[in-house]
Amino acid sequence: MGSPRTTGNNRGLFPAAPQLPTQLQGLVDLALDLHWTWSNEANALWRKVDLEIWQRTRNPWIILRKATPAQLRALAADAGFVAELRATTERRRAVLEAPGWFAANQGRAKLKRVAYFSMEFGIGKGLPLYAGGLGILAGDVLKSASNLAVPIIGVGLLYQEGYFRQRIDAAGWQHEIYPYNEPAMLPLQPAHDRDGGWLHITLDLPGRTLILRIWKAQVGRTALYLLDSNDPLNSPADRGITAKLYGGGSERRLMQELVLGIAGWRVIEALYPDTEVCHLNEGHSAFVVLERARQLAHRTGLQFWEAFWATRAGNVFTTHTAVDAAFDRYEPTLIHKYMSYIESFASDAGISWRDLLALGRADPDNDAEPFNMAYLALRGSAYAFGVSRLHGAVSRALFKQLFPRWPTVEVPLDHITNGVHVPSWESAAADKLWTAACGEDRWRGACPDPATAIEKVDDASLWAMRNGSRQRLVECVRSRLKRSLAERGAPASTISLADGVFGPDVLTLGFARRFTAYKRTDLLLRDPLRLRRLLNNRDRPVQLVLAGKPHPDDLEGKRMVQEWILFAEDPECRAGVVFLEDYDMSLAAELVQGVDVWINMPRRRWEACGTSGMKVLVNGGLNLSVRDGWWAEVAIDGAGWFINDIDAELTPKEWDKADAESLYSLLEREIVPAFYSRDAAGLPRDWLKRVRRSMAVLTPAYSGTRLLQDYLAKAYFPGAQALRSRLASGGAAARSMAGWERRIRQHWAGLRFGDPTVMQDGDCWAFTVPVHLGEMPPADIRVELYADPIDDKPMEVIPLASGRRNGGAANGHVYTARVPNTRPARDFTPRIRPHHVGTAAAELPLILWQR
Repeated sequence: MGSPRTTGNNRGLFPAAPQLPTQLQGLVDLALDLHWTWSNEANALWRKVDLEIWQRTRNPWIILRKATPAQLRALAADAGFVAELRATTERRRAVLEAPGWFAANQGRAKLKRVAYFSMEFGIGKGLPLYAGGLGILAGDVLKSASNLAVPIIGVGLLYQEGYFRQRIDAAGWQHEIYPYNEPAMLPLQPAHDRDGGWLHITLDLPGRTLILRIWKAQVGRTALYLLDSNDPLNSPADRGITAKLYGGGSERRLMQELVLGIAGWRVIEALYPDTEVCHLNEGHSAFVVLERARQLAHRTGLQFWEAFWATRAGNVFTTHTAVDAAFDRYEPTLIHKYMSYIESFASDAGISWRDLLALGRADPDNDAEPFNMAYLALRGSAYAFGVSRLHGAVSRALFKQLFPRWPTVEVPLDHITNGVHVPSWESAAADKLWTAACGEDRWRGACPDPATAIEKVDDASLWAMRNGSRQRLVECVRSRLKRSLAERGAPASTISLADGVFGPDVLTLGFARRFTAYKRTDLLLRDPLRLRRLLNNRDRPVQLVLAGKPHPDDLEGKRMVQEWILFAEDPECRAGVVFLEDYDMSLAAELVQGVDVWINMPRRRWEACGTSGMKVLVNGGLNLSVRDGWWAEVAIDGAGWFINDIDAELTPKEWDKADAESLYSLLEREIVPAFYSRDAAGLPRDWLKRVRRSMAVLTPAYSGTRLLQDYLAKAYFPGAQALRSRLASGGAAARSMAGWERRIRQHWAGLRFGDPTVMQDGDCWAFTVPVHLGEMPPADIRVELYADPIDDKPMEVIPLASGRRNGGAANGHVYTARVPNTRPARDFTPRIRPHHVGTAAAELPLILWQR
């Protein structure tokens, strides 16, 4: 199995921090704390140290590594800079040392610690360990935890190359580049074990032991631990396990997920054994539910399934996909290659390998079925969530096969809509405006009524903020376009044209996301002539900035990129349309801070959440989107626009046609006129009403602050309490639950219904339901009446009471209930489900219906 112990040694000593003059020592701590990814004050400081390196890398650790002695001496002699450094350092220390929102709300008594596992983390451009929305959401969670002082620890992988960087050739075709992530140039330090050595974790793989180096990134108050297989003592192939994010095929992905889940939990055991809640951000880390239970069994003497019952109470699973094909699955042939490892794990845990693999299959008895990581994650977690209300419904349908004969509405998967770490995405101008209105602590849980505060901001100030942000975006677009054209080998005459693209007073539309079919990034190109008319209207022009990456294997997505680039190179369009290559967090921030309208056009029910549109809210940008993901939840009028806001049964082609027509019509008839309609003071009053409404109501509603508070209330606090309860008295409750499951599975087939009766009793229906329990103790089950949601009637689940024994049968009981006759008696069906105090129905998803 590999040892859960650490190997605290100093193999591959990491370079020491740069030697700085005494006056500049504070720069080291500032550079190694990724708080600068959301601090406009810190960003301004690093610009003064080295503007060119900052603009190219957004990584102050590189700035310090590359600083010359002459630069450092000049800075140390600059009294103004030293004073600014001292003030920034003191403000950071004050924030870190303050008790914070979590402690002020008695959180420490309710929760000791959360371990947050994710395949990718998007903290900032300077730590490129992300591909897209999943990782950026994970990074926003850690940053929000820092703001609220919630004790969360991140666990991920340190990729030597990470996700690809995008380069576009002269023909407009995407090429993938994988630059090396040199650890010495990343804002990281080796994680130390309890003896002060560099923490290493070992993991047994077939025929060898894998050595994993552990790194630590500081994210404000929060720590992120990253596992790295690039240790010199590993084989060349194994050193490449953590080479690429989402690259290298199924076998490498399986090994990455073994590392993340199993070795990742060993990191937690080594450093934070008091951790109570384990949060799985997607199914990639699902093996953690097995390792956590195995470790508890070793430590306490519980059997594996008893430990599994105990630890499941503290496991939380969030799924982000809206399609079944996106779940990670491993074919039996690949699983069999790792059978020695799986058998070793199962033997060590005291269970059969088939029982272990059954946790990842819809049919536990089908050895030919692929192993599904999302199934393992769901079965191993007491709390499961989608990332928007609509996605919760989609996910219940996706996971329904794990709950045979359950009504879809009861599949135990709730939702918590995503939110973004607002300070990471707000411009300096927006930061200044919000600070004046709401104070510096507004995203640290200390802004009770942001809506009222923003309502008091005058129109002139709002419009000045928007104009300044748009101006900065225009400058960024021109600068990035010139650099891209030069790198493609464009002639100087073409490069010079970049100085004339875009205008600072023109309505600016933007969209940036992964280029793939369901995102429909080509919807605006369905009618190129109509788009040209919008762009080239002399009195009311429009400009459009785009960015995004298709997957390296997605040829259709690459063709979409090429189509847009060719359109933007058309002499009639080049002044108003720009595609910016190599989309990353830095470019994303520039876009969401500057655009007036953010466009989102996915196929309905395919967008799990779509958080990019949330990032424009704080900056006064407005959304133009189909009703999908988070935008489907927005119920207030006048805060944006809904594309084709109808409820109809259409084919995909019909939807595309209708949505494109709606998109063009909204732009022509509502959005463009509203932006350019000005009063005598030169202010677009109606437009600013929308801006204010969107900023005031939607920004806090879709913030990381709200997101994290929701997870605390709905999962972290109750999960920690349930874990404590199941572990109390030597795990007595967990032992009882495991024994209860064995009884239920052994005797379930002996249950059957007698003939129920129903009679009118005043304004109620009186149900009488005979049940033959076989060898099942009555306390182990619950008899219920169930009614589907119909029209305006909600779903109903009504427990029946056991009033007497049925003398006509051994272990027969009669169950009764009185139900208001507000709906027909035929709507109700008797059923039996397992029942044990302190468990959820999802933990033993058996159900028997009266036929």
